[in-house]
Amino acid sequence: MKSAKLPKPKLIVILGPTASGKSELAVKLARKFGGEIVSADSRQVYKEMDIGAGKVPRDRPNNKQIKSNKKRIFVKNSLLFVGNLSEYFHRGIRHYLLDVASPKKRFSVVRYQKSAFRAIKKIQQKGKLPIICGGTGFYIQAVIDGIIIPEVKPDWKLRKKLELITTKELFKKLRKLDQKRAKTIDKNNRRRLIRSLEIVIKTKKPVPGLEKSPLPYPVLMIGIKKEGEENKFSSSPFATARVKEELNKLITKRVEKMFKLGLEEEVGRLVKKYGWIEALQTIGYQEWQEYFKNKINRDEVKNLIIRHTIQFAKRQMTWFKRDKRIHWIKKQLEAEKLVKKFLRK
Repeated sequence: MKSAKLPKPKLIVILGPTASGKSELAVKLARKFGGEIVSADSRQVYKEMDIGAGKVPRDRPNNKQIKSNKKRIFVKNSLLFVGNLSEYFHRGIRHYLLDVASPKKRFSVVRYQKSAFRAIKKIQQKGKLPIICGGTGFYIQAVIDGIIIPEVKPDWKLRKKLELITTKELFKKLRKLDQKRAKTIDKNNRRRLIRSLEIVIKTKKPVPGLEKSPLPYPVLMIGIKKEGEENKFSSSPFATARVKEELNKLITKRVEKMFKLGLEEEVGRLVKKYGWIEALQTIGYQEWQEYFKNKINRDEVKNLIIRHTIQFAKRQMTWFKRDKRIHWIKKQLEAEKLVKKFLRK
């Protein structure tokens, strides 16, 4: 398909909670409008974290590709893939910021922002439509709002000390040192809590207010809501319960698929290679720690992952609902209409 002819740079954002179908919608829009995708997921940047992080599968070559384009075929874990180690294709669509960092190294918001800007510019220079897709709200905001983030170098000794403190105590400590930041932060996000405390302790000042330098071109933000979330009864307990039940079913199905794909083996391989590093202290991975100590069984691990993912999806929606720029849709056709109208402007 020919690339969409863009009279001026534009950007599409596809967002929503875990298991809502963001990746599938983004790919369909990319195929229809000649786009390429920039991932906005704080875990999918890491290599080797595939199943637990929910990455879309990398394209494998067919016989025709193997015969005609051998230079673009490479081997990973005894499997053949299209492209090269620096490129990631899924269903023929180029994806950026997947598999770009070692799990041993922390991938900061600043690094993501810079990498995303480069990817977007590269896509636009090819005459294609950049589509950001993901569920990490701060990553998305950092790009489209051009948030200027304070660059305080990591203090690994301090971080190790803070890692020993419970999430609840970290939040209490931050609230004591910086009440303003404590009001805006997700009190369950250990990484953000530790980073905020690191900035406060190192600079001996509150976390600076986030200055903004928004993108100089139009952005269309599309959010996926499940059936029933926007009807006239959406504020009723019945409607809310129905929506939660639908998303919970999707999350349960997603986790069960991860188990079938070999999540246990992936976690075991990563822990053997790296230990319980920071990147593995996240949903889908952290729940296995007690399992490997023979304290809980596989079903208990699965239930923990489902429960934690549901809680996380709720926090994602709380974040997204604050942004009034988002156009909430339930079906692909609605998204296509929005994009067509947006590109005509």
